[in-house]
Amino acid sequence: MVTGPVVAVRGESFREVAPEQARFAVAVLARDRDRETTLSRLAERAAAVRVLLDGYGPMIERRETGELRVRPELRRSGERVRAYHGSVRTTVTVADFTTLGELMLRLADQDQVEVSGPWWSLRPDSPVYREARQAAIADALRRAHEYAEALGAQVTALVELADVGVDRPPTLAAMAYSATAEGAPELDLDPRSQSVQAAVHARFTISEPVLG
Repeated sequence: MVTGPVVAVRGESFREVAPEQARFAVAVLARDRDRETTLSRLAERAAAVRVLLDGYGPMIERRETGELRVRPELRRSGERVRAYHGSVRTTVTVADFTTLGELMLRLADQDQVEVSGPWWSLRPDSPVYREARQAAIADALRRAHEYAEALGAQVTALVELADVGVDRPPTLAAMAYSATAEGAPELDLDPRSQSVQAAVHARFTISEPVLG
C-alpha cells in the first residue's frame, strides 16, 4: 500500500538513426499464347535473376520467394484462352547499401522484370529500441525529480512503471536517378532516416512537500 504523496509522470525519448536494412522486390513476368512456353520462359527468367543475385554474395542477407502466379487470360466471351500470364516475386533484404542501386538497376535491365523498393528499416532486435526505452525511463525519472524539487521534496521510491511502447519507423523509399556521360545508368539511393519514439508512464513516491 502506497502512503504519502505520489507524483505521476510520462517519460519520452525520440531519435533519428540511419537504417540498418533495405528490402526490395523483384517480379519476373512471362506471357505467351502457349502455356508451356509461358512456364518455360518464366523459369528461365527466374533462374537468370537468381544467378545475378548469387553474384552479390554476402551483400544479400535474405532472399524470400513470395507469390507465384500462373493464370489464363480469357477472351471476352466463353472460356477460350487468349494467353497465359506467369509471374514470380522475390523479396531481397540487404544490409550493405554500397552497391544497392547498381544491383537494382541490373535486375531492372533483365528481360520482363519489375523492381520495386527499396524499403528502409531497422532490424526487429535493433539495440536502438532498447536505448530508446532506457532514455524514456531516464526522462521520466528526471521529470519526477524536477517536480519533487519544485515542491521542496525528494523522490523516495518507484511505485509503478508502465511501458507505453516504442513507435517503429515506416519503411519508405528515397531515391535519385542519374546517368553518366557514357550513358550507363546509375542509381544513387539516399537511405531514409528512421525515427524511433518510446514512452513510459511512471509513478514515484516523494517526501513530504515543503509548501508555502
